[in-house]
Amino acid sequence: MSSTATNNRSFFSDFKRFMPLLKNLVSKDFKIKYRRSVLGVAWSVLNPLLTMIVLTKVFEMLLRDSVPDFATYYIVGSALWNFFSEATSCSLSSILTSGALIRKVYIPKYIFPLEKCVFALINFVFSFAAAIVVALIQNHTLISWRTLLFPIPVLYCFIFVCGLSLFLSAVTVYFRDVQHLYGVLLTMWVYLTPMLYPISLLDGFPLIQKVVMLNPMTHYVEFFRDVVMRNTFPSLKENLLCIAVSLISLGLGALVFKKAEGKFILHL
Repeated sequence: MSSTATNNRSFFSDFKRFMPLLKNLVSKDFKIKYRRSVLGVAWSVLNPLLTMIVLTKVFEMLLRDSVPDFATYYIVGSALWNFFSEATSCSLSSILTSGALIRKVYIPKYIFPLEKCVFALINFVFSFAAAIVVALIQNHTLISWRTLLFPIPVLYCFIFVCGLSLFLSAVTVYFRDVQHLYGVLLTMWVYLTPMLYPISLLDGFPLIQKVVMLNPMTHYVEFFRDVVMRNTFPSLKENLLCIAVSLISLGLGALVFKKAEGKFILHL
């Protein structure tokens, strides 16, 4: 049996063995997030709704002609963006904050950034519920059978996020400044993602438009909007592009993590 096959079998064996731990970690994060909160899980729905209301009041007049149904446009896109942002930001320090546990017992270290991604995905479900409510209120014709295809872009984005999270969590162990730099990067990244504006608004700025189109999150967000609110399904080419970017991210992230994890213990 080849070493690759052996490694793959070992990976899936470990993953299955530590699945209960993954569930417990997710449950722990869930309880910590909503501990002593009067509204609890309801905040996961109210937070995107309140943000949407504020931004709609500010931008709807400016973008009325460019973005019909602005409230739905924003909240649908922000639901996926917030999932990406939360998962990667929390994964940054996932290895560092688990140092005491890692030093005591054997645990596959990828469990920690993966758990943050799963936890963010659960929070995304609540945000998505808020997006559907807004879509129904603003324009009931936005919801169709194609809305049921929303797991496809979410899956593409989840794979991309897992790869990036593995990379970030590994690099942060060696370079702690990444935790601060990534916040700056996210601020720039959100403006290069069509959250508050349509891509067509950049027609007069070809260089900026090109940069925006090179942004993977642009494709995931637009794919998500297509199936949820535009009653369309992207082309095969767009699907293949999203799949390719996701798998490249996962492959590179897993490779960097695998190379780096052997010396984590020396830096924790």
